[in-house]
Amino acid sequence: MANPKTSTSTESAKRLVEGYSLEITGKEKDVVGLTEAASLIPAGTKVNVTFLGNEDLPMRVSAAKAVKELGFVPVPHISARRIASQAQLEEFLSALAEIGATEHVFAVGGDPATPEGPYPDALTMIRSGVLQQYGVKEVSIAGYPEGHPDIATDVLWQHLEDKSAALKDAGLDAVILTQFSFDTDPVMAWIKGVRDRGIDTQIRLGTPGPAGIKRLISFASRFGVGANAMIVKKYGFSLTNLMGSAGPDTFVTDLAGMFDADPSVGAVKLHMYTFGGLEATATWARDFIAK
Repeated sequence: MANPKTSTSTESAKRLVEGYSLEITGKEKDVVGLTEAASLIPAGTKVNVTFLGNEDLPMRVSAAKAVKELGFVPVPHISARRIASQAQLEEFLSALAEIGATEHVFAVGGDPATPEGPYPDALTMIRSGVLQQYGVKEVSIAGYPEGHPDIATDVLWQHLEDKSAALKDAGLDAVILTQFSFDTDPVMAWIKGVRDRGIDTQIRLGTPGPAGIKRLISFASRFGVGANAMIVKKYGFSLTNLMGSAGPDTFVTDLAGMFDADPSVGAVKLHMYTFGGLEATATWARDFIAK
């Protein structure tokens, strides 16, 4: 006979996975990968399109168009520090508006140490008023449950509060989209910190899709995410078997159980980082929900 508590936790985990979002780059190989995996992904799924330094405007717009044509919801990234001028921002938004891909965007500061134009951070871009002129209705903003390697924690919290307030003042819906994590404890503490600050925005929690262990650890190191032996064991894989692969089953199930115990976490869904490929991630999500 099934344990009622275990059964409840499993159902909660399935609900957490349902409505997940994904991410692709503007590169053709990612568009091809999305096309090949499309039958595995629920219609209407949000698919973020990155704004990397080695991509250009036509690539980003073409990828967003492909997302929309496949029956998904494009969420183009806009990297504030990579925008050289207001005119360039408007050119990008105008091109996206022509294909009906501006309702949802992700406003992020970006990597360049020195801003290439008038937007040193996402907050400045949000406050400019330009986004809503091109049909933007919902803006995702960044969250960092395990901190940021180059930004102090108190600064991250202040930016999150300021951006949340600015979006509310602008009449724009908000989503907090987080960096990926391996450890449920700092994730839960961070979510409680968000809610304690009166921010009731939906959170899309960054979660690594199934991938090789070496690849997962490599990405964790690159983005400053904790990946020591204790944490990765909690996540469900061992540093003594680097040739293997791992999925987020344990992480998601444990997190769902923690959410059940504390309903104050509010609205939380997953944002899947597809380090092992779109098809592998979509298959994992489909099978996890179906089991």
